[in-house]
Amino acid sequence: MSYKVIVAGGGLIGTSIAYYLAKSGAEVTLIDSKDIASGTSGSCDRAIMIQSKKPGPTLDLAIKSAALYQDLEEELEVDLEYRKSGGMIIIETKEELKVIKDMVALQQKSGVDVRLISGDEARKRQPGLSEDLLASTWWEHDAEVNPLKVSFAMASAARRLGAVIKLGSPVRNLMTEKNRVIGVETSEEELYADAVVVAAGVWTPQLLKPLGVDVPIIPRQGQILVSERLPPLLRTGILSASYITNKLRKGASREAADPFGVGLAIGQTHSGSLLIGGSRQFVGYNTETNPEVTQKIGEVAVRAFPQLAKVRIIRTFTGLRPYTADAKPILGAVQGMDGIYIAAGHEGDGVALAPITGKIMAQIVCGEEPEKDMRAFSLSRFKQ
Repeated sequence: MSYKVIVAGGGLIGTSIAYYLAKSGAEVTLIDSKDIASGTSGSCDRAIMIQSKKPGPTLDLAIKSAALYQDLEEELEVDLEYRKSGGMIIIETKEELKVIKDMVALQQKSGVDVRLISGDEARKRQPGLSEDLLASTWWEHDAEVNPLKVSFAMASAARRLGAVIKLGSPVRNLMTEKNRVIGVETSEEELYADAVVVAAGVWTPQLLKPLGVDVPIIPRQGQILVSERLPPLLRTGILSASYITNKLRKGASREAADPFGVGLAIGQTHSGSLLIGGSRQFVGYNTETNPEVTQKIGEVAVRAFPQLAKVRIIRTFTGLRPYTADAKPILGAVQGMDGIYIAAGHEGDGVALAPITGKIMAQIVCGEEPEKDMRAFSLSRFKQ
């Protein structure tokens, strides 16, 4: 007998879960209210940045995920624009240098051989960086990928393996019977299954709330600027130290330091456009761009790369990161209710963690022992 699973959410996480479930032999239906990667997965950068992860369970997952990415193009038989280009976190002030030094020491203890390099070495590795730059980190194993291509390739591969994909089909309700989720009600039909996996990013809490399940995921808006097409400029993935400190800051200290949470995350697409981010704001489900934030991101970018002052920005857009208070995703079963699983809350780590999330969630849903102890990611941690 085949095991029937519904995956709600067609972004990077949902398509990855659908693919690995179909690969395991499950009978999968993937549902999305709009289209593949139409939400956060279509509004993010390209970074598979390992050195930016906090040492601990998330970093461990990211390392496993990075290993899966290396063979993913061959496995899915699609060009995902995967490139192991290395990564740098650029440092402008002495305060930032202290924070990043501590972070590098922790990374090295975790087996990630990131090192600090001088401003001069950083400029050799990445021409065009500002002369004012104090220092940088460098790790050769950071990579990048096109998240839209990954999402569509995972969905196509799942379909080849027998998965059914229903798009433009909003989930209205999770159907229950005797403390068990037995399927979903969409705008058109009722679909029954042995298990339902909710991988709907920032919209996950809305689906679980009618069941009395509180999922503490909050939308955290990020804005990205898109430049005109340029000749190859970036040799490597680049974040600023301020981007990392804004990611880690919480509550009032974050608001006082910078209400827009602006730091630099910059990459270049295969077509030549620069994707220049980013900001971190709690503004609910608002996806409108803010001209003041656009200006601040531009200033941060020009400070790092002075030649960008003459480059035209052709558009801006925002995405909603699914934020959790401890910066870890929620992965696994919902205690006290059978047949329902959550895979959401990756915030800015969705690109990096997508393959391993799909693989491990498929193991959990199919009743196998996951390849990693997942207690650190359980929903129940928030009650403790």
